[in-house]
Amino acid sequence: MLGAIQLELVQRSDDFKKDVIETIYFGGGTPSLLSQQEIDTLLEVVYANFKVGEKPEITLEANPDDLNSETIKELAHSKINRLSIGVQSFFEADLKMMNRAHSATEAIQCLQEATTFFNNITVDLIYGIPGLTQERWEQNMRTVFNLGINHISCYALTVEEKTPWASFVKNKKYPPVDEELALRHFLSLVKEAEENGFEHYEISNFGKPNYFSQHNSSYWKGKHYLGVGPSAHSYYNKNRYWNVSNNAKYINALEIGGSYYEMEALSVVDRFNEAVMIGLRTIYGVDMAKLKLDFGLKFYDYLLKNSKSFIDNGTLYLVDNCLKATNKGKFLVDGIAAELFYV
Repeated sequence: MLGAIQLELVQRSDDFKKDVIETIYFGGGTPSLLSQQEIDTLLEVVYANFKVGEKPEITLEANPDDLNSETIKELAHSKINRLSIGVQSFFEADLKMMNRAHSATEAIQCLQEATTFFNNITVDLIYGIPGLTQERWEQNMRTVFNLGINHISCYALTVEEKTPWASFVKNKKYPPVDEELALRHFLSLVKEAEENGFEHYEISNFGKPNYFSQHNSSYWKGKHYLGVGPSAHSYYNKNRYWNVSNNAKYINALEIGGSYYEMEALSVVDRFNEAVMIGLRTIYGVDMAKLKLDFGLKFYDYLLKNSKSFIDNGTLYLVDNCLKATNKGKFLVDGIAAELFYV
């Protein structure tokens, strides 16, 4: 697998010769299983084949049960300078319900150890979990704040089809997701995060100054990105690419020089709808002047006209020619964006 990933990096480097690589992200699975030497080898291939900036943000994604004291020390001696740790909750009942492998104690110990070696850490939390009281949700947030974490990503619990959770809800083993509970959790999250020095710069992301995720921000600003490995997605030259999801097929295709990814050329409508969705989800909003420049007067007028009802009901507002979500509209922003899509 590592050999195939290295080969893909070499093969696709030509498409990014004009780009400066500002972020590198090890994610999408269990990258923390890699040794320091294996991480260093992959990074050497990146540096040899791409133009990498002077101080790139290099993130490794992991769960608390993946990171012991020795592993964290190893990572601290590599080029990794940011950790993304999937805690989700500090309560055993929630972790068992979500079938997480780590315990609450392991999560706290992991973060205590990680903060000794890394200053740039983001923690994932989930709200809207059935049975998660307001008091326990606030305790989850306080635990993160007290540990000195500088970035958090918080997501509402969703039930995906064909998952164990979906079958549990269907069989009434677990109650369905309570939207009102999720809203209460979200509103308290926004308030508590702000009071603790975090900026709500994207619907699910909160960072202290200078700790915004550069990697995710690149997605939101429409920059090119390359994803390597099975199931990885890429975007460049207004095209979207996705690799085959089967490990054996991916490795075999690279070994024999076969095709291992598909491509979709994004239409003007696709790109407009994406710009609206991403813009409304971020602190930057939809820059109406840039939108007119990129997509023309027809799309500009369409968005201006159709956003009026949301401005009138207090969920959107226009400021400095940017369309943004109000505090009232943030929890509803995905639905609002969908209503504004050009069909």
